[in-house]
Amino acid sequence: MLELAIVGGGPAGITAGLYACRGGLKEVVMFDIGMPGGQITQSSEIENYPGIKEVKSGLDFMQEWLPQAEHFGLKFDMNGVSKIAKTDNGHFILTMMDGTTKEAMSVIIATGSVPKKAGFDGESQYFGRGVSTCATCDGFFYRGKEVVVMGGGDTALEEAHYLAKICKKVYLVHRRETFRAAPSSVERVKHTENIELILNASVKQVTGDNMGVNTVIVEQNGELRYLEVPGIFIFVGRDVNNGSLKADDGNFICEVVESGEIKVDLKMRTSVAGLFAAGDVRSEAARQVVCAAADGAVAALEAISYVDQFKGGH
Repeated sequence: MLELAIVGGGPAGITAGLYACRGGLKEVVMFDIGMPGGQITQSSEIENYPGIKEVKSGLDFMQEWLPQAEHFGLKFDMNGVSKIAKTDNGHFILTMMDGTTKEAMSVIIATGSVPKKAGFDGESQYFGRGVSTCATCDGFFYRGKEVVVMGGGDTALEEAHYLAKICKKVYLVHRRETFRAAPSSVERVKHTENIELILNASVKQVTGDNMGVNTVIVEQNGELRYLEVPGIFIFVGRDVNNGSLKADDGNFICEVVESGEIKVDLKMRTSVAGLFAAGDVRSEAARQVVCAAADGAVAALEAISYVDQFKGGH
């Protein structure tokens, strides 16, 4: 039986493995269906991770993470987990995508979440070259320039306000007349001079060249508007990778918030003893690599404590 199963191989999962193995756990396996590294491997530039002065691509940045954790004993299994269940004796049973099962004393789920796509032409083609889903990550690259923000929820308005401090101008495009964000966020955006609201509108297409995006085409009241900007930030919601936590009856085995993110306390503990969540899959996540790594460390330390108690009681 595994002492700890880690589901997800991004910064949170790998850091959890590193800390768990260095902390004394012997049987620790991290499961992920693809190459480890997580979403950040798709990023073209990372320059805000403390201690790393050189600007690196996400792929280069994550290259040494797994080997470092493996050096301390982490095992990596390139197999997806389709279901996690807790038995009456307190063990967890993980059903793998290939139909096999694994048994573990504790589980850290670090499967992340992915931004929903807006669906306009050029979105995938220019992703990472002008199309972004993270203002904190990429906003600095547009310092003093004009950008578009698409969305009408809390995240979209908060990020538009954040970008307005960096950029010359922000066009906020929303498909409705009213926002679904908190009234305070709406008022703040409306009173920010360099944010222009484009309501009852939708982004139809982004165009560009080898350098990246140079035009965002918006349709408003049946008319097309061509915004000559080098960047667009999309905030139309996120899909949480929580499917493995659904029981046969369709309910989640632990508490989740309305968005589907896993509810945790400050120690990354879920409502189920022995099950921890770290990184973007948890509620209130900051969606930054440094924060995901910190989550993984906290979750691992708690898992070590839980496994010690579990062994003592069995």
